[in-house]
Amino acid sequence: MNNQDAIKIFEDKKVRTVWDEEQEKWFFSVIDVIEVLTNNSRARKYWSDLKIKLKKEGSELSEKIGQLKITSTDGKSYKTDVADTEQLFRLIQAIPSPKAEPFKVWLAKVEGMQFATLTDIITQAWADKTTKEYKTLKGLKKENLRDNMTNTELILNMLAEASTKDISQAVNPASFEESKKVAKQGGNVAKVAMKELEAKTGKKVVTALNAKSFLQLKKGKDD
Repeated sequence: MNNQDAIKIFEDKKVRTVWDEEQEKWFFSVIDVIEVLTNNSRARKYWSDLKIKLKKEGSELSEKIGQLKITSTDGKSYKTDVADTEQLFRLIQAIPSPKAEPFKVWLAKVEGMQFATLTDIITQAWADKTTKEYKTLKGLKKENLRDNMTNTELILNMLAEASTKDISQAVNPASFEESKKVAKQGGNVAKVAMKELEAKTGKKVVTALNAKSFLQLKKGKDD
């Protein structure tokens, strides 16, 4: 399992997060979130007491929360209780705090990271490449991938995104995990179209052509 640490800031307080490549989702340090919401310097004790309270109330939330290694203040990595965004929203409900609503707004913005994940799933589903792999193929660094697609690539990418949106509206996914499945289904719609086109033309749709090479190719033909 390959994890990557990152630190997010909420009202000048650090919230440690970790990206789990295997599950393709972000996890947040529960202790950090509790400290932010309660201003309690004994966040670990607060969390310990809260877990007991939740268990007595019949909540399975604390049992579902797992552990991942996250870098601590001493620079070393330790196993830490972590929660994904879906679990965090449920956890926030169990903590009386005037910061609950502002934190939810902040968390929703941080969830923009999930949009990048869904985009990656859609791209990989139809193009058989992650966004990073696609950009590498085209020799791109900071350039926008969409701006460097051929017309056919762009149309298929738009078909994948539109299909994902339509499927999402039809099934109304209740969680991020379900949204990932929808993203893959939407991408597969474009993949079917791409494979059929390739079978008819004998040419690969996804190519190394980028905006610069396309212009050079066009200029060569004009000359």
